[in-house]
Amino acid sequence: MNTPLSWIKAYVPGLTVTPQEYTDRMTLTGTKVEGYEELDKDLEKIVAGKILKIERHPDADKLIVCQVQITEEGETVQIVTGAPNVSEGDIVPVVLDGGRVAGGHDGNKTPGGIKIKKGKLRGIESCGMMCSIEELGSSKEMYPDAPDNGIYIFSNNEAYKDIRIGSCAIEALGLKDVVFEYEITSNRVDCFGVLGIAREAAATFNKEFVPPAIKETGNSEKTSDYIKVAIEDSDLCSRYVARVVKNIKIAPSPEWMQRRLAACGIRPINNIVDITNYVMEEYAQPMHAYDLGQIAGKQIIVRRGKDGEEFTTLDGQVRKIDSSILMICDGEKPVGIAGIMGGEDSKITDEATTLLFEAACFNGTNIRLSGKKLGLRTDAAAKFEKGLDPNTAMEAIDRACQLIEELGAGEVVGGAADVYPVPRKETRVPFDYNRTNKVLGTDLSKETMISYFKKIDLGYDEAANEVIVPSWRQDVNLQADLDEEVARFFGYDNIPTTLPTGEATTGKLPFKLRIENVARIVAEQCGFSEAMSYSFESPRVFDKLLLPKEDVKRQAIAIANPLGEDYSLMRTLPLNGMLLSLSTNYNRRNKNVRLYELCNTYQPKALPLTELPDERVQLVLGFYGEGDFFELKGVLEEILTKVGLKERVNYNPGNGKSYLHPGRQAEIIYDKTVIGYLGEVHPDVLENYEIGEKTYIGILDMPEIVARASFDIKYQGIAKYPAVTRDLSMLVKKEIMAGEVESVIRKNGGNILEACELFDIYEGTQVKEGHKSMAYSLTFRAKDRTLEEKDITEAMNKILKNLGNMGIELRQ
Repeated sequence: MNTPLSWIKAYVPGLTVTPQEYTDRMTLTGTKVEGYEELDKDLEKIVAGKILKIERHPDADKLIVCQVQITEEGETVQIVTGAPNVSEGDIVPVVLDGGRVAGGHDGNKTPGGIKIKKGKLRGIESCGMMCSIEELGSSKEMYPDAPDNGIYIFSNNEAYKDIRIGSCAIEALGLKDVVFEYEITSNRVDCFGVLGIAREAAATFNKEFVPPAIKETGNSEKTSDYIKVAIEDSDLCSRYVARVVKNIKIAPSPEWMQRRLAACGIRPINNIVDITNYVMEEYAQPMHAYDLGQIAGKQIIVRRGKDGEEFTTLDGQVRKIDSSILMICDGEKPVGIAGIMGGEDSKITDEATTLLFEAACFNGTNIRLSGKKLGLRTDAAAKFEKGLDPNTAMEAIDRACQLIEELGAGEVVGGAADVYPVPRKETRVPFDYNRTNKVLGTDLSKETMISYFKKIDLGYDEAANEVIVPSWRQDVNLQADLDEEVARFFGYDNIPTTLPTGEATTGKLPFKLRIENVARIVAEQCGFSEAMSYSFESPRVFDKLLLPKEDVKRQAIAIANPLGEDYSLMRTLPLNGMLLSLSTNYNRRNKNVRLYELCNTYQPKALPLTELPDERVQLVLGFYGEGDFFELKGVLEEILTKVGLKERVNYNPGNGKSYLHPGRQAEIIYDKTVIGYLGEVHPDVLENYEIGEKTYIGILDMPEIVARASFDIKYQGIAKYPAVTRDLSMLVKKEIMAGEVESVIRKNGGNILEACELFDIYEGTQVKEGHKSMAYSLTFRAKDRTLEEKDITEAMNKILKNLGNMGIELRQ
């Protein structure tokens, strides 16, 4: 939003600030100023001059020599120009010797401006320059009376009939001003208008706020005799106000109004259109004008559109309407899309004699959705989307009618058609000034705080100890909001530094994040780099991963408004992002790439959604290059060890993941629960992702890990008694896994079995067919004594007996 400082000063008399001071102070009180533009920047020594005499240049056909009066006392200068549109008696802007203009005649501004010096043109002395509107840093769009190619002439415009020779031309043109750009948050709807900004400025600089005085307008007739209004869908339209103006006279709006609109970035058009735009900028209340002669049945009906209905908007486009879009209709047809744009048939033309003014309040969410559906966004819609105050509608339309009378643009009919089913009332917020001081760390009196409230038109009920909040301050609802109002006007930079109050905390991360940090640390220590991928995926991912058609992982949540098909589903598997990252690295010829990611997957409990999905954090490890299945298994086991899950982890090779190699994959099982899996990626999947090397993937389901993890690790002292080792070399059937063998050894070794380590595995001609040779080193130690041979023999016999039950034989 942009506002000129001159417009703010119109409602805050006595406001005298520099642009930088205004920027700093307003930002500190909560009205953030993004920047400002000084319209008179690089404009120096430019006065209104009168051309007294024009002669042809003796040595140039296209140049003329002008004698120009530049002071009331009669001082003149000679200026040579090639402008084709000047005549004797014209009053024009003149930059004097040593002055500066903003840019060239082509309208392009020059940094620092262009300095004008006394010189000669074809041998004739020229002391200064007469200026076009472009050379003054503006444009014909903002000064419609400016010529297409030539000098700007004051005397051609009735607004400058009283301009004095020698007076500041920049000030006369309204360019001695500063335009500020604001970043207004959506909760401060009141600040989307100049009056709201002016109220904030008055409070910030401790000046009086003087809003425009709205006078009663209208003749002895009644608007109700001209138009009837009905609201059929009050949930989408909380108020509709209409007034009638007859005998309208279309003409240019006055110079002051044009300048204010131009400074806000709005091109002046004519008095009627400019008045609606002016009031919209002033009150943040959009308005619309209809040709009453085109309103069938002399009635306005606010209703939802009809499915399949078509409507031609002011821009000439045919729009398809449905029942979700609110329409303004007459007795026969739609005449406007509520809050967005009027219709082609009822627009104001030069033939219109009577117009209908509309000021209404529509549901902001519906306006936003309707505009998006229609692909149509307007300034009015942008304001309605924020949720306007319906109580402003009447004041705004009365202000517009007042301007119509003051500018002689028409005859206002008395009264108004006002449909307001449920009036919005002021709200009350209980006030605890002690709580405010405690929150801010200040020691302000109650009276001081109330004085801040009064500056921004918040009332106070002493008996009830409540702050009375007007309806246009929709952001003040709680004590915390009152705390904020005190803070911003006391000054954030004035709030003292205080120590935190309340109970002491341990300062630790939540347990879940601590577990995730352990996973990160171990992964990075093992050479993995963190990756990040999108949670949105393409439906084609399931085919790339070879998922069966009936696989539950294909039941993904579809995004209602996706960026495209490639981002249309919420991922149910964490593999695609990892494989895409590995593929990118592989195709860029990066070797030995190791990546990990902690990412979310989204498992719907039912489709279509009836409740939030199960959102699960998954740790994904992926690599190609150096390393194999067992190295990945070691990394995962290291993570599990660090979070206290090592002792009871088992593996099941028969998990049958379609995207993993059928003979090189395994589920990770802890306490009979699957907590993850790992394996080599299926060759067909690698081909789909254009990866030309063996690639390994490991997944840990972090919610299952967190539920079972523990940092309760107890210290054990150095062993006092010696250890005894025994080696076992066995013939084991190939289908028996090492984990099963180790489980039997640990279970039967008793308390004295300290360690069990597989140190050799062999398959070949020297081993019986269908078998493999496995060799373990067993370490025995007692904590309270030196072991005797019988202790070790007893444990070994028990181990061998149970291994024998599995068909395992000792090698001879």
